Amino acid sequence: MTTPTPYHPGSRAVQDRVGVREAADHVGRAIGPGIRPVAAAFLELQPMLVLGAADERGRMWASLLTGRPGFVRATGTHQISVTRGPAGSDPLAGVLAAGSSPVGTIALDPRTRRRMRLNGTARPTPRGLAVEAEQVFSNCPKYLQHREIEAYEEGPGEVRRGERLTPDQEEFVRAADTFFIATTASDGVDASHRGGNPGFVHVTSPTRLEWRDYPGNSMFLTLGNLEADPRAGLLFVDWTRGTTLQLSGMARTVFAAGERTVRFIVEHAVESEGASPLRWSAPAYSPANPPE
Repeated sequence: MTTPTPYHPGSRAVQDRVGVREAADHVGRAIGPGIRPVAAAFLELQPMLVLGAADERGRMWASLLTGRPGFVRATGTHQISVTRGPAGSDPLAGVLAAGSSPVGTIALDPRTRRRMRLNGTARPTPRGLAVEAEQVFSNCPKYLQHREIEAYEEGPGEVRRGERLTPDQEEFVRAADTFFIATTASDGVDASHRGGNPGFVHVTSPTRLEWRDYPGNSMFLTLGNLEADPRAGLLFVDWTRGTTLQLSGMARTVFAAGERTVRFIVEHAVESEGASPLRWSAPAYSPANPPE
């Protein structure tokens, strides 16, 4: 009898290449469709949720949703509700309002260095979104920077769109200690987190970024998706001003000398001033971050 697995062939290919299939099978047992009480309680405390999906043209994006704690909550063992959808200027606003969409979500709490991922299918509701859960699991606190909320300041500003990074956006990326990545494969969409000391994301040109893939939980959900489908969406957040930078493009993983490097090609960029009302404190960097 074949043992059920949460991994598709792309993830299996990367796990086998790195030699971690047994470890992946062990941690993969934590992935299930149900939202446990501890996960439901965690969600109700969160002021932000990152959601990844493909837009009407099939381009991948990661978007930031925010609200007062309680705006995300479990409405059963297999569903969450979100009472605020993305702003009208967000690249995913149209597709999420139109009907059912595969999505990946991640609730990350800088205050406690905890994170939880929930992947499934989103549908619009009168107040926002509902997501039917298909995969629910938590991740370890590795590479998460600690921050505290210092203020809420509503007031979105200018939205700038382009097909390459401006010099200011290049500096935004170079200064980042955290970003989120949305990827996809035949079994759905996943949203994940990447963290490190400032400088861990390298800007090699206005249309090219790269970063080293640090050791993680051996699942290789993100790299496995990229093995199957190169589309990816990145989200960078200015934690003190609330500005977000969303990038959509293609990514691939380079394996060399025992290390993995992800190379991303920017095809579309959306910078939104004041997209988040949350104003966070300066970070306390994770002790797991490798030096840059």
